[in-house]
Amino acid sequence: MPNPVPDQPSFPMNISVPEARAMLADLLPPLETEMVGVGQAAGRFLASDLEARVSHPSATESALDGIACREADTLSASREAPVRLKVVGESRAGVPFGGRVEVGECVRIYTGAPVPEGADAICPVEQLQDDGEEGVRLLRPASKGDVRPEGGDFRVGEVVLNAGVRLTPSRLALAVSLGHAEVPVRRQLRVALLSTGDEVREPGTTLTPGQVYDSNRYGLAAMIREAGAEVIDLGHSPDSPEVLAHLIGEAGGADVLLTSGGVSMGKYDFMRDLLLEQGRVSFWKVRLRPGGPAMLGGWRGLPVFGLPGNPVSSLVVFQVIVRPAITGEAPFTLKLRAATPFRAIPDKAAYWRGNIVGGTVSDYGKQGSGVLRSLSDTGALVIVPEGQPVAVGDEVEVMLF
Repeated sequence: MPNPVPDQPSFPMNISVPEARAMLADLLPPLETEMVGVGQAAGRFLASDLEARVSHPSATESALDGIACREADTLSASREAPVRLKVVGESRAGVPFGGRVEVGECVRIYTGAPVPEGADAICPVEQLQDDGEEGVRLLRPASKGDVRPEGGDFRVGEVVLNAGVRLTPSRLALAVSLGHAEVPVRRQLRVALLSTGDEVREPGTTLTPGQVYDSNRYGLAAMIREAGAEVIDLGHSPDSPEVLAHLIGEAGGADVLLTSGGVSMGKYDFMRDLLLEQGRVSFWKVRLRPGGPAMLGGWRGLPVFGLPGNPVSSLVVFQVIVRPAITGEAPFTLKLRAATPFRAIPDKAAYWRGNIVGGTVSDYGKQGSGVLRSLSDTGALVIVPEGQPVAVGDEVEVMLF
């Protein structure tokens, strides 16, 4: 078999993980800002800071149902000696009491309702005896702690959500509470996705010996969407240079193409050959395990990132290299203590699957790049630098998957 690599390649080989991230990011277009309604903003990334246009709460309010009163009037209240107060009105959310609470008086109040002038404490309904027209008796002192101060959550003009954060459901709800009907978000990167290999079959079909279901394509599509990008699904290509080239040509409008499989050293790694012979190669191979055969290049102006075909390798390379380039965010990691040793690879950074228990992490054990269930079982990658084994008790960096 002829050597697929030129004797003196014009592109770097065996680069580091940070170099791979940076080189991919450099090929991606800058993402413009667009305004979208909050109903369509879920999962998008904020393009600029969001300030509060209103204060929350907008008025000093009650945290529960009960009465609003003066704390000083209730300090002696107990079940044995209740304190009686005169009820002079009520305050409910959206309809506040318009008067003032004087000595010996109270107002019935409901959760989220404004606390009336003169009152500074709340007694919950569970600690009251209602005497009807005669008023109420308190079985314990009222508490100022059940009063929510105006602007206690955020105030007008305060920056509450920062540029770059993803609009999760809770953040989206917060953006609405800040007073925003539309939000500035980064344009979604358009990512074309193509899986390769004669052995790959669609889920739901019957497999023959040696065949596998197309788990890479479905797993990667979900990860692309989770990273806030749009998926252009090109489907699957058999091991045919002609079909592969045709399908790549269907990626019009994409910002980048991701492929899985076909970039290693084998005779039928045609994605590699197409980029080497007819396209452009920016780098080939990363000092990384699992996932070393990754390749970055271009095809007629379209950036192409070739992921390995092994399931674990494909998903790990996306998480470690591609996702940070797409989102512009460094991977989130934790520092934990190693409960078991983790071996090092002399010339590669290792990302071993690990089990987190409390503040420690232990070796999952089955580290083969075909053991896909290891990612589902663990959800954590232990980062072991090149040639630096980890002993029990050492502090290690852990990436959540």
